Amino acid sequence: MDKAEKSKAARFWTLSLTWGLPLTLIGLAIAIVLTIFGYKPKKFHYMIRFEVGENWGGFSLGGFIFTNENPSLHTQQHEAGHCIQNTVFGFAMPFLVSIPSAVRYWYREYLRKVRKKTDLPAYESIWFEKQATEIGEKYFPEEISCG
Repeated sequence: MDKAEKSKAARFWTLSLTWGLPLTLIGLAIAIVLTIFGYKPKKFHYMIRFEVGENWGGFSLGGFIFTNENPSLHTQQHEAGHCIQNTVFGFAMPFLVSIPSAVRYWYREYLRKVRKKTDLPAYESIWFEKQATEIGEKYFPEEISCG
């Protein structure tokens, strides 16, 4: 990691551990439990990522990303975008993005699997999902993993 990336990482973690602390603490608690159960942390740029299970996508909490095994670059970018949103929205993040995103995701799953709907709007048709993808693709255009 070069000097500029180290500076970005320091700013990211400073904001995640202050303004974005609520979700970062929840992410840390999940990360500790996963580590106890033998899951190895990985990195996506300067975020900490865990892979669990298959074919379910991902979610992020503060500076932590949780995805299925072997996630696509798009999934990692999108979840990294949510990590950046947490540093911007801070204490409001659960109410502006996280809870609405989770409710919307599960409602869409219900419509797809139970109601057999196929004409749902694009996943990124709502502002917070679109913004997460745009941030992730802009600032994390390639996969840089360590560990």
